Amino acid sequence: MATDPTLAASAKRVIADLKELAQLTSDANGAQRVAWGPIFKKTRAWFAEKVKRELNLDIHLDSAGNQWVTIPGDSDAAILVAGHLDSVPNGGWLDGCLGTLSALEILRRYAARPNKPVTLKLVDWADEEGARFGRSLVGSSAAGGSLNIEDIRNLKDREGITQAEALKDCGVNIDRMLDAHKELKQINAKAYLELHIEQGPVLESMQKPTGVVLGTFGVERHTLKFTGQAAHSGSTPIPMRRDAFLAAAQFALAVREIGLKYSKPGANVVCTCGIVKVEPCIVTAVPGVCEISIDQRALNADVLANMLKEAKEAATKAAQDNNVALEWKKLWTIEPRPFDPKLIALAEDAVREITGDAPKLPSGPLHDSAEMVPHMPVIMMFAYSSRGLSHCKEEDTPIEHLDQTLQAFLLLADKCLANVAAG
Repeated sequence: MATDPTLAASAKRVIADLKELAQLTSDANGAQRVAWGPIFKKTRAWFAEKVKRELNLDIHLDSAGNQWVTIPGDSDAAILVAGHLDSVPNGGWLDGCLGTLSALEILRRYAARPNKPVTLKLVDWADEEGARFGRSLVGSSAAGGSLNIEDIRNLKDREGITQAEALKDCGVNIDRMLDAHKELKQINAKAYLELHIEQGPVLESMQKPTGVVLGTFGVERHTLKFTGQAAHSGSTPIPMRRDAFLAAAQFALAVREIGLKYSKPGANVVCTCGIVKVEPCIVTAVPGVCEISIDQRALNADVLANMLKEAKEAATKAAQDNNVALEWKKLWTIEPRPFDPKLIALAEDAVREITGDAPKLPSGPLHDSAEMVPHMPVIMMFAYSSRGLSHCKEEDTPIEHLDQTLQAFLLLADKCLANVAAG
């Protein structure tokens, strides 16, 4: 087990920063750093002041509103360390900002070195959560080149403000956002490191403080519409009904079985039907229309494709069995994004040195790191999440686990800097 006193001191400094930010930007209901709003601006001003005061460095805002801080090195070969400062409404004290503030500490440690063989860049991604307008990974997908501007231009928040208007208020021209991709491609990026809380119960169930992330799940997200015939519930015999809800229910149970079928030790998948809408939705009517969502996720692309194929077969059978029509509408897809094998191995070494064991797990939630996988080697670490909770004020990581995770992540950064410097 590593006992480097500088790592321990650095971990304590990050925890102090996290507590300071929570005090500044939270209320009784939790964190309120929703992207592009007044508390978000306050957060960014706090962060910029801290960077200027402690490192005498300025923040650079790219064309998508992402914040960058750079320590130039003797070589333009660069390591990126990343996170996001925005939160969901009533969020937790760690989600996103753990990455940004641990990245800040990596810059502090590097700035104190007499020699700087490589370039180190911090990036604070803008609007990872998508909490205000419904589209997540906004800043990172613009930088990654996958964002379709027209998909977000006219999105509105609850007050009727468009995303374009909110961006303009924060100094971002929506029509120039994809210039951030050109800016990213100018960086000679050799590695991308991100620390995040797990947001799930796996590490807690294993009683392990820290995990090495294998990659982010691919996602297939669709809406199905079963159309039968509304009818009186008292006068229509069951064999003569065209019950759209029963078709959807049959489909949902099949989706659960598909998820169980493809879950293997060390290679779990998830399948979820999270939205069900029934018409006419009255107690005395057979449902004539039912819409149901499906969200399937897997780290293996072939597995994900097979899961979707079997879901389509199950939906067709449910429609036939209940004598209803079926329509599919794709909501969103993203392919699995496995992380870099060499960086995974380096992260395992760092975690073992601190905690003695380095469990590996995939990420079910998406992260900004997924948008970087096509462009550079990527790795993430996860910290233990108490009760698996996130996106709520109860979100937490025990301090002793948080301390060990931070030490492991900072050690990973040291190892990565040495590795890139050695060529």
